[in-house]
Amino acid sequence: MPSPKQRSLFQSLLKQFGFSYIPQIFTSGNTVDEHADSFEQQLNEAQAFQSQLVNCHSGFDAWPEEESIRFFERAMQIESTRKAVVAHETHRGRILFHPWITARLLNRFENLKLCCDFSHWVCVCERLIDDQSAIIAQCAQRAIHVHARVGYEEGPQVPDPRATEYRQHLAAHERWWEAIWSAQQQRGMKESTLTPEFGPPPYLHTLAHTEVPVANLWDICNWQAKRQAERFATLYVEK
Repeated sequence: MPSPKQRSLFQSLLKQFGFSYIPQIFTSGNTVDEHADSFEQQLNEAQAFQSQLVNCHSGFDAWPEEESIRFFERAMQIESTRKAVVAHETHRGRILFHPWITARLLNRFENLKLCCDFSHWVCVCERLIDDQSAIIAQCAQRAIHVHARVGYEEGPQVPDPRATEYRQHLAAHERWWEAIWSAQQQRGMKESTLTPEFGPPPYLHTLAHTEVPVANLWDICNWQAKRQAERFATLYVEK
């Protein structure tokens, strides 16, 4: 937990350099109520940064669905009393870890908004999920943020998205992100946000015994950010 001095310094640096900030919060606890309480506490802290949205890893994958429903009942109530906009992420280990529970909860909670990281679903489902196009379209209608990691059948992050052996995986994820951008445009969103969220080891593959990364993470993230910005501009800005 950052100290008040660290928090104040970070806020001043954001203002100095004109940066916006999307806080990431992680619910925790042993029960639904504890997760909901931690959601409320962390959301209060995140709001101090006056961010346009907050990204959340929500709940626990092993809950029975009725407990997941109870968590989102609390979360939606908490969100309704605040100005913060929360994107609940489609992430392994959390409630929205696969397409089908996500679809059911979207049907139940009309105000539930998403950060779509489909790389996790590719890993969980062990396939590219074009066969779930209806759910992807449903998610696109609620997506307010994108994590642009590229997953493959055996993991949530390909070793290098620039490699030709993963071109079909990159192309699939880009189809799904385009569906989100199109839905956001149709909803009248003025701004679309995306994080080129490739992670360090152990997300980033390493060589056995030496733990040397197989690719340069900085280069990958910059390449992805530039590629998606150019694609977005071509599709929606330069018309």
